Amino acid sequence: MLGLGLACAPASAQDASSIRINEVESSGGSPGDWIELVNTGTVAVDVSKWIVKDDDNSHSYKIASGTSLGPGAFLALDVESAYGLGSADSARLYAADGSTLVDSYAWTSHATTTYGRCADGTGAFTTTVAVTKGAANACGSPLSTSWPGGTAVTVADGSNVFGTNLSGLSYESATVLWAVRNGPGTLYRLVPNGTTWRPDPAGGWASGKTLHFANGSGDPDAEGVVVSPDGTFVITERDNSGSSSAPKILRFDTTSTATTLNATAEWNLTADLPGLPANAGPEAVSWIPDTFLTAHGFRDEHTGAAYTPATYPGHGSGLFFAGVENNGMVYAYALTPSGTYTRVATFTSGFPAVMDLEFEPATGHLWAACDDTCQGRTATLDLNAQGRFAVTRTADRPTGMPNYNNEGFAIAPQSACAGGLKPVLWSDDTNDAGHALRAGTLTCTS
Repeated sequence: MLGLGLACAPASAQDASSIRINEVESSGGSPGDWIELVNTGTVAVDVSKWIVKDDDNSHSYKIASGTSLGPGAFLALDVESAYGLGSADSARLYAADGSTLVDSYAWTSHATTTYGRCADGTGAFTTTVAVTKGAANACGSPLSTSWPGGTAVTVADGSNVFGTNLSGLSYESATVLWAVRNGPGTLYRLVPNGTTWRPDPAGGWASGKTLHFANGSGDPDAEGVVVSPDGTFVITERDNSGSSSAPKILRFDTTSTATTLNATAEWNLTADLPGLPANAGPEAVSWIPDTFLTAHGFRDEHTGAAYTPATYPGHGSGLFFAGVENNGMVYAYALTPSGTYTRVATFTSGFPAVMDLEFEPATGHLWAACDDTCQGRTATLDLNAQGRFAVTRTADRPTGMPNYNNEGFAIAPQSACAGGLKPVLWSDDTNDAGHALRAGTLTCTS
């Protein structure tokens, strides 16, 4: 649990005032009903033996001894081990004496998602956009603004060039685009072909290159790709050759002339992520430079302080952000060459599922894209005053785009701006009407 530690003495009354009920799940939670607390203060608070009740005084859940909640940290309590929460019920938090009421919240019906404070710890309770157990609340409105660019969408590939399963996209430059197919796992280097894109005919890329895990075996279900100064990275959710869950980040040497590529490094995220279905694991990956994160006060939830790159020797020049389809959450990692990693932060994408992530340097937005599950909406996330990524806007797909199964999303570099607009691309996993790539435009605001 993030932000937890040991405290040597009971919290003072002043400390207790910083602990608030932050989110409540009363129906269909995992593993059951739960109540989340947050510390809004600047020092850790010992919550050992504090008591959480519903509207029945005989129902009592006691927090374990030695539990401390760090500043800004979240603590989800699985109260269903003691009692269930009803459709008309309440959550009441008491100090260890069992009589000092610290905070409470009552409701009259189950939420469609959860009830949560917006903003975290200080705002009024409302129905959240998504369930965010143990993380910042999803407070963005489910209603979207119009697409912040042109309404027109055009086909951006030849007929049936890729077939089905084209997934993640990433621009290397205005004239080089990378794409991955999730079955069979394939990496493509794409170059312009008039007004469309095609596989690069040079360097053995004409049909894409087959991917394998680091040991040279398996068929990685390649769902996302990102090009960074630290290399080209692909995220997977399973091994297609056995259909087993394999949530991994893989690095590939794209300078190789071989037609088959084995991962040159591999980070297995299985132990760090919640139990995931084999076909609903990590779908999205992006990279954000340390220079941006430190300049904007990014908070390291692992240390409970401002992010300091030197804390993670050998991790490269930035952090990797992995988005999970099953829960819509985003996990930030520092990766080391040896295959080890540290989770630095966790936050919601604003959607129940996230299919791609795209960092836009010109604006500082981290874009999250959802497929036809969310009617093709995107969200922008920005670092707030607490140093956490939070949803600042959601947007409908362009009016010229049908509700395709778009799993990939990429924004062209700012250098591609013309007339106040720059290109964006979507990849359609279903290959609707025989096309997997479509192009639109986005305003060049910076």
